[in-house]
Amino acid sequence: MRLLTQFQSPTLGFLIGGMLLAAMGSKLAIPDAIYKFIVFVLLMKIGIKGGMEIRDANLAEMLLPAFFAMVIGVVIVLIGIFVFSLLPSIKKEDGYATAGLFGAVSASTFAAVMVVMEEESIPYEAWVPALYPFMDIPALVLAIVLANIYLKKQKEGNETKVDVWGIVKDSLQGSALSALLLGLALGLLTMPDRVFDSFYEPLFRGFLSILMLIMGMEAYSRINELRRVAHWYAVYAFFSPIAHGLLAFGLGYIAHHTVGFSPGGVILLSVMAASSSDISGPPTLRSGIPSANPSAYIGASTSVGTPVAIAICIPLFIVLAQAVF
Repeated sequence: MRLLTQFQSPTLGFLIGGMLLAAMGSKLAIPDAIYKFIVFVLLMKIGIKGGMEIRDANLAEMLLPAFFAMVIGVVIVLIGIFVFSLLPSIKKEDGYATAGLFGAVSASTFAAVMVVMEEESIPYEAWVPALYPFMDIPALVLAIVLANIYLKKQKEGNETKVDVWGIVKDSLQGSALSALLLGLALGLLTMPDRVFDSFYEPLFRGFLSILMLIMGMEAYSRINELRRVAHWYAVYAFFSPIAHGLLAFGLGYIAHHTVGFSPGGVILLSVMAASSSDISGPPTLRSGIPSANPSAYIGASTSVGTPVAIAICIPLFIVLAQAVF
């Protein structure tokens, strides 16, 4: 019963509403500039809040969850590459890109679970958003590096040399990570309490509802893209968020008993792992693995992976945490 009530959340309602609008052929469109501005504000809010809390946080308590976040991002990529290597008619570079996208983090999904948890009055450490880049960057970098190593090995006579630092630099300069890291720095090094309370906090829920509406419309529109690629992508995109979230839940459980990581923090870490990047990942992978087919990894992530992460994984891990803790 508790699982079903999660679907009545306003956050999930706007996502489903966007999908219904697209299914009915609605001409509603949100300009791309507004979408990017909304994403920027959401990530700045998350980053500033996390930075403000890190100032007073026990860094020893953050160390193990941050390490686990890195491990989760790396393991998800390695598992994804292994799974796609076993599937027929899947291009290697497409498999690398898809694994990287699902190892990275969705800012919209992460923002959605935070709102749902606030609605459910579930407490968590405010520095948990700072774990975002610890999972996101290693996953994207590893996928791109391994893909480039593979592609270079296909060319006879060429030595395998990959500009790892260049890949890391491109990831850090991406719009999503730049906004999040800027927010973290401002929250940590300055005193932005007034502007945070008067601007970012009041706008957060409204902007998130618009973002969910956009994600719902885009999710429905990209369903057709999956029809042009192997059905294995849809299967992977449906089951992997749940499996990735369970992996993170297990490590979060260890952190709970080791350093006192809160049940709410475990939920956030699990949903972070269950999500697939919708902002920083696609442009990073397009530039890092240009031969990969965007309709495969972006279509799988947006049309299947993100709805599963938001509509299934958020209520699933809330209920699981309530049962376990």
